[in-house]
Amino acid sequence: MVSNSEPYTDDLDLSLDIQPLENPEGELHLRFYLPSGEACAFPATGIAEVMQQTPDQIAPIPNASPLLLGTINLRGRVIWVADLGQFLGDQAVLKTDRPTIPVIAIEDQEQILGLAINSIGNMDWLNVEQLKINYPLSDTMAPFVQAQWQPEDESGVVVNLLDSAKILRSARWAT
Repeated sequence: MVSNSEPYTDDLDLSLDIQPLENPEGELHLRFYLPSGEACAFPATGIAEVMQQTPDQIAPIPNASPLLLGTINLRGRVIWVADLGQFLGDQAVLKTDRPTIPVIAIEDQEQILGLAINSIGNMDWLNVEQLKINYPLSDTMAPFVQAQWQPEDESGVVVNLLDSAKILRSARWAT
């Protein structure tokens, strides 16, 4: 029997070529769109879940605010689902007669609310220190916008960064 103490190593380069992982700067945000096409985003840290709900999974509540579409069961917890576009004064109507409705569940201090939107976009890393409000906002949206940004690769697009805690605690839900 022939014994070789270093089998299979004659022509094989075993050196490791490890590239350092670059951490993106800033905070991660989820971009989404209101029915009018207006782009908005929430910080990922304030999002409990992103889901697609069929219209029959959203149970309507009689005599509730017109902002509220109904309730859903989120892992055994009943939560309200609201039309975020209507809440923010978006002029376009959310279409609920489609196979699924995107819902973003936002959470702050154990309060949770599902927000129905038109569509879900990308996740973006934003340097929050470089954000500011450069473009006019409607009176109904302004109290809930922390800042705005323009993605470098998308000319003409302005994304409104929303404050989920202010949305959750708004007195507007009582009307």
